[in-house]
Amino acid sequence: MENTSNSKRYSGSITLRITTTAVFMALTIAMASFGIPVPGGHLYLCDVIICLASILLGPLDAFVVGGLGSFFGDMIFYPLPMFVSLVTHGLQAIVISLIAHHTFKDHPKVAAGIGVSVGAVIMVVGYTLGKIFVYSTFEYAMIKLPYEIAQGALGAILGFVLCFHFGIGKLYKTLIFKNSKKKKNQTETV
Repeated sequence: MENTSNSKRYSGSITLRITTTAVFMALTIAMASFGIPVPGGHLYLCDVIICLASILLGPLDAFVVGGLGSFFGDMIFYPLPMFVSLVTHGLQAIVISLIAHHTFKDHPKVAAGIGVSVGAVIMVVGYTLGKIFVYSTFEYAMIKLPYEIAQGALGAILGFVLCFHFGIGKLYKTLIFKNSKKKKNQTETV
């Protein structure tokens, strides 16, 4: 089976692409299951995984990780805002991926930094508007706004740091390059 040009851009093989997306999606669901207790609420770590995956993966795969992963996580653990999570985290993931892959190609850290910053704003605005809709009160959404800002900032910073300073981005690119090279060699020998 031949890869499409879009899948070649973001990964070496369809199997690696699906597997990586599934692992990140499972991590998103797991991180949606618990939060760090803070006075007056919780900070959920699923944003860290969404930002990291969105920097590494293409827009469609990032949407699956962010949108569907957080949707299923909410469906299992806290179903009331699951559609807000689908739209907000899905849009956040797509935008981060597009910015990280299509701007400042010579400076991937700058592009990823801009991407996760814009993604954090999307998450904060999306959840604030979503909470107004789901809970029918503007006041409740405003009370939770500082937690949304903290969660968005924490997710953006930790996702960026994991990708670039803990070597996950380099490891992922090495894995893709190795897999692409192996597949190319297998195709040439046939």
